[in-house]
Amino acid sequence: MNASIDAVRVAGTPQGPVPVLVLAVDGEEDVVPIFIGPEEATSIARGLEAEDIGRPLTHDLLLDVMEEMGGRIDRIVVSEIKEGEEGGTYIADLHVDTPRDSVVIDARPSDSMALAARTNAPIEVAEPVFESGREDREKFDELDDIRDVQGGPAGAGAGEP
Repeated sequence: MNASIDAVRVAGTPQGPVPVLVLAVDGEEDVVPIFIGPEEATSIARGLEAEDIGRPLTHDLLLDVMEEMGGRIDRIVVSEIKEGEEGGTYIADLHVDTPRDSVVIDARPSDSMALAARTNAPIEVAEPVFESGREDREKFDELDDIRDVQGGPAGAGAGEP
């Protein structure tokens, strides 16, 4: 199922505010929310804004190295949810074309989406993942965008040289 990054929002939880990546799936009203870390959320927001902060951060660096070595992200697939003690863990795969071959690399969805935001690589969500993780869009539309909470993508980590 084709998908796109709808938003990166902040959800209030009993443990405090937690960033949530919201994936929209083509032709579906529901969305797939994936709770992620604050650094990854900031990186995705920076990628969506295409903001150049002068020095590459981790995801920029990874992409630069991959491209210098002749690699290109073909697509990202959120392929499964593994159930555990603390709920479901989303699994993603980076499909990368290299000069020698096409490879599939296991990656966290948050890291994958940070790269997708920088490359406009297609995003796919496996149908069982969508069916298991789908939630009502309105529930997430009411949450604050992370860029508003942080004062823009440069909000977190802005002091880094």
